[in-house]
Amino acid sequence: MVAVLGETTGHLVLINLRDRMRNDPEGYTVLTERPKIRLSTLDLEKMASLPDGSFGREYLRFLEDNEVTPDSRAEVKFVDDEELAYVMLRYREVHDLMHTLLGMPTNMLGEVAVKWFEAAQTGLPMCALGALLGPLRLNTRRLQSLFTSLGPWALQNGWQARCVLSIFYERRWDQSLEELRRELKIQPPPVDFTKRRKNGR
Repeated sequence: MVAVLGETTGHLVLINLRDRMRNDPEGYTVLTERPKIRLSTLDLEKMASLPDGSFGREYLRFLEDNEVTPDSRAEVKFVDDEELAYVMLRYREVHDLMHTLLGMPTNMLGEVAVKWFEAAQTGLPMCALGALLGPLRLNTRRLQSLFTSLGPWALQNGWQARCVLSIFYERRWDQSLEELRRELKIQPPPVDFTKRRKNGR
């Protein structure tokens, strides 16, 4: 239902995102070649051999640690324009990459922070809805963290970052995560969840 909502309410926003991609040389290449992020298109062995801190290695670690797969993303069914349908699909496929870029886990707090970033970055109604409703499922401590730290950081980065759909991520696996963040104007997260995970918190 979330996927259907996104496809049926975001037509004008998809046009805007498509135009942003067209006006970016790398985004234009993505639109032209239309790569897909699937297990069948990822060289997992090569990504595993990349050094720690590289974007590809950290993305693979995210998939492994959270037991998620890019194949779980639904196909687009309710967007008639072929190019706009691809823009929506690309948005879905880079969601886990956003978790990696933003350093956010897949718990509810991490998902809400990513939704706040995506709402500011894309303007998609379903992202805004998730950003508004997600906090209702957080406890008091996590709400405080969201409103005082993670939320403002996510919004600011969403507004200032380069269009995240315009990046040909498949050609950047060996780039360092820190370098890619700097290029996209994404500040490191105010909370390091990787250290928390290692410490069992």
